[in-house]
Parts: sequence; C-alpha cells; structure tokens
Amino acid sequence: MKRHVVLLLGPSREAISGVTTHLNGLLGSRLASRFDLVHFQVGSEGRREGFLGRAARLALSPLALAAAIARHGAGLVHINTSLNAKAYWRDFAYVVAAKLCGARVLYQVHGGVWERFAQKGGMFAALLRRMLRWPDAVVVLSRAQLDALRAAVPEQSVELVPNGIDCGPYLRYNRPAPEPQAPLRLIYIGRLVPGKGLLETIEGLRLARTRGISARLVIAGNGPEEPRLRQYVREAALTRDVSFVGAAYGEHKARLLAQADALALASYSEGLPYSLLEAMAAGVVPIVTPVGAIPDVIADGEHGLLVAPRDAEAIAQAIGKLAADRARLARMSAACRKHIGAAYSIERVARDFSQLYSGLCAARTPKAAT
Repeated sequence: MKRHVVLLLGPSREAISGVTTHLNGLLGSRLASRFDLVHFQVGSEGRREGFLGRAARLALSPLALAAAIARHGAGLVHINTSLNAKAYWRDFAYVVAAKLCGARVLYQVHGGVWERFAQKGGMFAALLRRMLRWPDAVVVLSRAQLDALRAAVPEQSVELVPNGIDCGPYLRYNRPAPEPQAPLRLIYIGRLVPGKGLLETIEGLRLARTRGISARLVIAGNGPEEPRLRQYVREAALTRDVSFVGAAYGEHKARLLAQADALALASYSEGLPYSLLEAMAAGVVPIVTPVGAIPDVIADGEHGLLVAPRDAEAIAQAIGKLAADRARLARMSAACRKHIGAAYSIERVARDFSQLYSGLCAARTPKAAT
C-alpha cells in the first residue's frame, strides 16, 4: 500500500534549536516507517544570502512549498511555528499555500503565549482567531496553551502532544550516590541568550556561596550573552566556581549531564525545553521556573524545585535545599529518570503523531465508490 507523504516544515537540520531537535527526532523515529517524511527547510540557517536574497526567498517560499507539495505528492503539511509575530505571519503564508494545493495542514505551536500575542484585542485578535481556524489541526506542547487555544478557537481541533526524547544516551551512565560533603554540581545547557535567567542563576549561586553552601556551575553553550555573563562572574568573584565549556552535543552532553547533580534553567518563558527532558532522563534534578509546559513535567518537590522567574533568592534557596539533603536529591534523581522514560520518550511522540497523521490523511483520502 502506498504510504502517505508528509512535508515537515522547519529550520535546517543542522541548526541549534528545539524545533530542529523535534524535526530530527521525528525523522529518525518509527514514524518514518509508516509515512514518507520529507523535510522542507524554512528560515535562514545554513543559507548564504544577503538582504535581497533573503527578501526574495521569503516572498517566493510559499510558491516553493506549493512546488514541493506537487513534486512529492504530499497530502499533509506539518508546520512547526511559534506564536510570535515574525514566525506567525511567515508560517500562515505556508498554511494558505498548502490549503490552496489541497493538502491537509497540521499546525504545531512550539512557543509563545496566545494571551500575550492577542492582547491588542479588537479586530487584530478577531483576525488571529479566524486564521487559526484554517489549519486542519493545531498541536500544542502545554496544557495551559491547550486550554487557551481551545477557549479562543472552540471550533478548531487542538491537541496536546508534548515533546519527547531518545532516552538511551542519558540512561547509559550509572549515577553514584551523591557525596554529602562534595560541592553541589549545577549545570546549564543551551544558548546563552537573554531570557534564560542566567544572570539570576549566577547571582543565586553567589548568594548561596555567601551562606557557606558549596556549589559549582557549568555553563554549556554559546551565544551573544557570553561576554556579559563572563563579566558578571568576574564581578561576583565566582571565576573558580563557574566554568564556561562551550556548546555541548551528543556524547559530550551526555557525559556532562552524568557529572551534574542539578539543572539550572530559570527561563522567563519556554515551550517545552529539550534540555530539561534530557537532564531529567540523565537523573539531573531541575531547578526551573513554572513557565510554558514545565509545570506539566515537574511536580514540585518530587521531580525538581520550581522557582519564580527573575528571583535569584529563590534560586539560592533551592541550591541550599538540594545541597543540604543528598538523600532527597537521590530520590528526586531516580524519580526524574522514571518519569521521563514513561511519559516523554520519542516512541510516545511517534505514536501520537502517527495517530494524528492517519486521521488527517484518512479525512483527505476520497472514499472508494461502492
């Protein structure tokens, strides 16, 4: 039987982003054994183009998508987007192109907050609600986003499909019992960009150190905030306690996580960060903010500790709690590994999308004459 062709829209497979991780996970999963998955690149990553070339690509990309649909015979287009102005308007051009070509559209939202995006109200909010009816299904990462979009567009099919990971690389390493007198080993993994709460994390570590708490922080990543963060570390007299090790991938990332006790991720906003799922699969206990889908994953006190955004004092207190009670840290570590393996595996994600794809493709396929 001929398999259905699905176009997966997203950035370059070599880009550093959560959406890239999502795409690569789907393309490498069992989903690819049931459907012909074809990657259609959007965005500027990996392209050598100037301003005019970029403008021309953006203007012509809906036509390029239409050509790809025709060339591959795609019946379903899976658009990966975010509720911010740049991505929203770009990707709705793809929705229009796909619908005009007769393809079904699955519209997956990876980030952004509907209430903030539609806060202008009036005709603008009404336009956004009307446009969100155009896809055949909308997929979100968090229960909060699910409730918000179902309330905003009650006639639309909105489904919850949280991210998932291949847990294998992070289960490879056994975790020894934490030593009571050893420094608490904190780690941050990700881009060094504003909004990740890294200044508050460093300040929280400084406060903890002034209280006699032994802790160290490894920052694995690169990005525009690195010079500012390094300067802040020097000013806080933490150069011996904070290490910058650059971006980490694959086995290097798995080893770093195996050597860490706690993940520091004090973001101001998130979707469902892969660094959180990877750290928990490795048994690293998260100190995180309750933003995006994070409260869906973390039961406070069971899998990790929740802290308010922009609150260095709360981070310092969380560091102190984990450093003081290593038996609790070990229990939470084991709970993290069990939880991620059971609910956030790439196998579960593949099953969820297989069901969605099958339903959408079946709705498009004409019934045979009787």
